[in-house]
Amino acid sequence: MKTQENGFTIIELLVALLLAAIVTTAAMALYTTQHKQLLVQDEVSDMQSNIRAATTELANRVRMAGYKLPDFLTAIEASNTNPDTITITFDAGPANDIQIEHDMPQPSSELRCDGHSLEGIVDNDWLYIYDPFTKTGEFFLATQIQYSSSNIQHNTMSLSKRYPTGSKLLKIDRLKYYIDQSDPNHPCLMKKRGGDAAQVYADNITGLNFSYVLSSGVVVDAPPICDMVREVIITVNARNDKMDDEFQNTYRFRVLTTSVRVRNLGVN
Repeated sequence: MKTQENGFTIIELLVALLLAAIVTTAAMALYTTQHKQLLVQDEVSDMQSNIRAATTELANRVRMAGYKLPDFLTAIEASNTNPDTITITFDAGPANDIQIEHDMPQPSSELRCDGHSLEGIVDNDWLYIYDPFTKTGEFFLATQIQYSSSNIQHNTMSLSKRYPTGSKLLKIDRLKYYIDQSDPNHPCLMKKRGGDAAQVYADNITGLNFSYVLSSGVVVDAPPICDMVREVIITVNARNDKMDDEFQNTYRFRVLTTSVRVRNLGVN
């Protein structure tokens, strides 16, 4: 009696392998495409987050420019450098009505503020001291705050002169923003506070531009007099982190522009 054995022919196996290879190749291509799109979307999301953070920071600081500043301090210092640089100065508080109550024997002497609360300042704050009689002053690093005796030490730097009784102390922020292009593959928005080292605030920021609307309505790249500024137009350019050879311009770019009306300039 003959038995019949069922199986696949060589041709059938080859066809099955071919179909499996086609399906696998298609699946891998779909996975690769989707994975790349996911990575691109992550980079685009990061780029949008960076540009929003940079623009919000700059807008908030511009609004504060000039707040409670002595008349002889400049609220906005503009540099039309393409990309631009801006330095913004304002009273950061909460230190109020602090003054020295004893003449300084030497420029390196401690600042004796008898009877004044120093609770608004801490060690390593940058402070501003100014002489209201000569309308002069300077920034310095307060290395140690002695709350019980109301004394301020500045051991790492002497002042330029001996300040007299009645000289005022302010906690003033002086913030400089600029683009660091030392690494062309990784430009960054930098933030520098006082005499501290500059820190990266936002990655992959390629452009920074400021335009200033004056009280006359004229728009300039750098104001001749700070108190004439009524509005600042901020434009920030950003790109994604990595080049994409399949994209027309190798990088994806975003531009965000916002307009900020200043609140503390030209109020008198």
